[in-house]
Amino acid sequence: MNSNNPDTPKENAHFEIFQTEFELQLEDNFLTEEALEKEASEPVRNLKAEAEAFPSVLVDDQLMQEIASIPDRFGFKIGDVADLLGIKQYVLRYWEQEFELLKPKKASNNQRFYTKKDVENAFLIRKLLYRDKFSIEGARQALKDVKFVVKKEKDKEKDFSSVIQKMDFVQDQIKNFVSEIRKTKSFFN
Repeated sequence: MNSNNPDTPKENAHFEIFQTEFELQLEDNFLTEEALEKEASEPVRNLKAEAEAFPSVLVDDQLMQEIASIPDRFGFKIGDVADLLGIKQYVLRYWEQEFELLKPKKASNNQRFYTKKDVENAFLIRKLLYRDKFSIEGARQALKDVKFVVKKEKDKEKDFSSVIQKMDFVQDQIKNFVSEIRKTKSFFN
């Protein structure tokens, strides 16, 4: 028998060992479908425009309690929001001019309509101005910084999602490659 002939039993055994080791290596190095499904079922941190999306420097227990005390309604009139915050209505109207974060909708009769998000933002503004003693400009800058951090976190989340998609694509390509190797092996058997 010629040892250069690939059809010899010794060469076939070597090819099978190589293929088996290669497949095991692939299985060890890449996530199995079960692991991917488990990973996909785990909740991804969802950034919301609520208090928990703000850096912990701006949020304290008192603010969280105040936000939790907001009634679960579709909308609020300016008087309702002023009562919740313990301030006068003209103060809210002034804040609307000073903070782009606070922009309630207006009805056809020019009456303000605050969403729950608007009320949460008003609580945050009140905290910055009254408890943290920020100036209007300082509070405005703090809110811009928060907006930047939240945007940065969302971008990171998008980047991470993109990486996962690319990994899924590569894993599919490797599975196809392994399948092709198995088909090729079956021709030699």
